[in-house]
Amino acid sequence: MNREITQPRARSGQFAVQLSATRRGARLARLLATEQLRSWGLPLDDASHVVAELAANAALHGYVPGRDFRVLLTVSGDTLRIEVTDARGDRLPRLQERTDASECGRGLLLVEALATRWGVAQGPFPRKTVWAEIALTGS
Repeated sequence: MNREITQPRARSGQFAVQLSATRRGARLARLLATEQLRSWGLPLDDASHVVAELAANAALHGYVPGRDFRVLLTVSGDTLRIEVTDARGDRLPRLQERTDASECGRGLLLVEALATRWGVAQGPFPRKTVWAEIALTGS
């Protein structure tokens, strides 16, 4: 008899990692977050895309020489909160309109489409945290 083995979905948990603010660090953020979500038994697709976009933005727009960025995943009930903190509190993210064929600057549109809500928290100086929440209901 072939039975599907399922892991119970995490109702609470936290995972944090600090990485270099480089393209390699951004890629590693997505890979590590995906593995953590898998170990918690949570859906991967939307969350891994959000982590990838926020980490890429931290490496590209939040880069300060010698400073890292941090990824924090928090599961609480039916919500996954993704936070990416970088060292450029003076550069706040903003949505770009879909006015041209350029791929650049549209990552937050993807975050907005996949997340239940998202925002930015400033501080402590000189940092900022870009966060997004994803509903886990129905997963």
